[in-house]
Amino acid sequence: MSLTSAATLATLDRTGPRRITDLAAVEGVTQPAMTTLVRVMEESGLVERRGDASDKRVTLVCLTEAGASYVRTRRQAGIHAFERLIGELTGDEVEALVAALPALKHLAELESQDREGPRR
Repeated sequence: MSLTSAATLATLDRTGPRRITDLAAVEGVTQPAMTTLVRVMEESGLVERRGDASDKRVTLVCLTEAGASYVRTRRQAGIHAFERLIGELTGDEVEALVAALPALKHLAELESQDREGPRR
């Protein structure tokens, strides 16, 4: 799976259903490229398109259970990788990481706000 596909699934997991144009902007690709990507992920059973109850002209891209499961599995794999690597650090290095956690969390929040933009 491409990084853009994985990032798009993660965005949908974090933010809920989105328009293709919103997803394209968040992931930094063109609308036609995102349309193609969504079609491929739809054929793979990872996402589905649904109408927007508040605007019948709009189609939203939503995660399927298979898509949500993929995101959870990928996140868990990342957690295990970091656990293994952190286990190889010295005590002082682990303490430095713990001390940096508030700043790292704030950076992640800023990045998330920047990538997600306004929700519709």
